[in-house]
Amino acid sequence: MVTAPVDRYHKRMKKVTPPDRLIKPLLQLVTAAAQSILEIYSRNSFDIHTKNDRSPLTAADMASHHILTRGLAELHPGLPILSEENTRETPPAKRHSWNKYWLVDPLDGTKEFIKRNGEFTVNVALIEFGRPVLGIVNVPVDGCSYVGLLGHGAYRYQRDETRRSLRVAGPVTQRPVRVVASRSHTGGELENFARALGPHEFHYIGSSLKFCLVAEAGADVYPRLKPTSEWDTAAGQAVLEAAGGSVTDLSGEPLRYNTRDTLINPSFIASGDLARDYARIARQSSPR
Repeated sequence: MVTAPVDRYHKRMKKVTPPDRLIKPLLQLVTAAAQSILEIYSRNSFDIHTKNDRSPLTAADMASHHILTRGLAELHPGLPILSEENTRETPPAKRHSWNKYWLVDPLDGTKEFIKRNGEFTVNVALIEFGRPVLGIVNVPVDGCSYVGLLGHGAYRYQRDETRRSLRVAGPVTQRPVRVVASRSHTGGELENFARALGPHEFHYIGSSLKFCLVAEAGADVYPRLKPTSEWDTAAGQAVLEAAGGSVTDLSGEPLRYNTRDTLINPSFIASGDLARDYARIARQSSPR
């Protein structure tokens, strides 16, 4: 599953190395997880279960989960792994002792997977002291991976391992603000925010692809004013921040991880335009 020797990977983790060398074994791992998802995606039908929080669960979620958790444990033995599919096994008192851990969403966008629109991802993030310092967002149907590494920038890797660097669009001047939003979560708060922006246009896409669209300058801002979980956002945040963007709560503070008993994020703004205070706009446009 992972071809690079484990001890060689450990040495790389201890040094500052080029992103391609550091993340190559991780790319191999998320690609293996993506292949397991695609195998199920290609079937004529598959079972859909409902979890306690009413979110859907498929065999693809679990296949990816098992590949990622086993592979990450091989790459870095002893480093904790928090996956969407093992949170019930990890009480807050246990995870609050972690300063460094993997945060995984084996299949982000299960609803999109079920709809068969291709807008789902595999998300892996490395969290250190509450901050996502490394993130990989793999897009199984395209075979590409978005990678963000603190201090090294952000890249989009193609299936053949060629890559191009990512950079946010920057300040919006003489055009409408491009707002990216979820296909599944629209509504009054989002509409109020958009109206407060002035001229704008919407782009709709599922999963962590919204972060990636901002990171590669295809959109300017992603306002999320409805609940998400920490595994939904960590990898995408790492990519966007490495590309020069920001992800903050509505008070303007960077989104942080494993700081509370709950794993539900506050509302947040993911932005590629740091010249404009989108968090303030969201606060002022929200119902009192």
